[in-house]
Amino acid sequence: MTQDEMKLAVAQAAVDYIRPRLGRETIVGVGTGSTANFFIDELAKIKHLFDGAVASSEATAERLKGHGITVYDLNAVNELEVYVDGADEFDARLNVVKGGGGALTREKIVAAVAKEFVCIVDASKQVDVLGDFPLPVEVVPMARSYVARELVKLDGMPVYRSGFITDNGNEILDVHDLSILDPKGLEGILNNIVGVVTNGLFAQRGADVILMATPDGVQTIKH
Repeated sequence: MTQDEMKLAVAQAAVDYIRPRLGRETIVGVGTGSTANFFIDELAKIKHLFDGAVASSEATAERLKGHGITVYDLNAVNELEVYVDGADEFDARLNVVKGGGGALTREKIVAAVAKEFVCIVDASKQVDVLGDFPLPVEVVPMARSYVARELVKLDGMPVYRSGFITDNGNEILDVHDLSILDPKGLEGILNNIVGVVTNGLFAQRGADVILMATPDGVQTIKH
């Protein structure tokens, strides 16, 4: 099974998973990235079953609109039944690293509002200890160098994501060489650095369920 075939399989599994919770007034949170794009395409097939969606990026909003799915501003929504998104890494406690596509801040906001965070991945994303994938940190541009120096003090090696600007008008530092033994603790420490908008650790609000595609089918992992 190719990687795209696994992404399609887990996207279809995600639609099956959330279908019983959909209703005429239901609004679905939708993430960003290649796996999320497969989910959007599958979600469009049942768009008659729910009201609309909240997008975690401009790119996702455009893809949803292209399928005729109504996209709501999160400020106009009281609650989200579910948020579905991919991940760059996850561990056994369902702590997640996200932000490879640069949408981490909006993804984290949408996840915070949702009743349930469903993470869709393939088996290559499962790790024993987070940190193999460089941890994205979104920063206010004028603070980039200061934040980088602070990240070095935490034994990380920050690399400026050159030429990339987030949907929020900010920049990203990708932090290499971290072994993240305390995801919740590190998430808080990083967010307390002045100039950091947020970081790609989803630990204080991790995934509620992981749907993981493997060559043998899709596995469901819960706490």
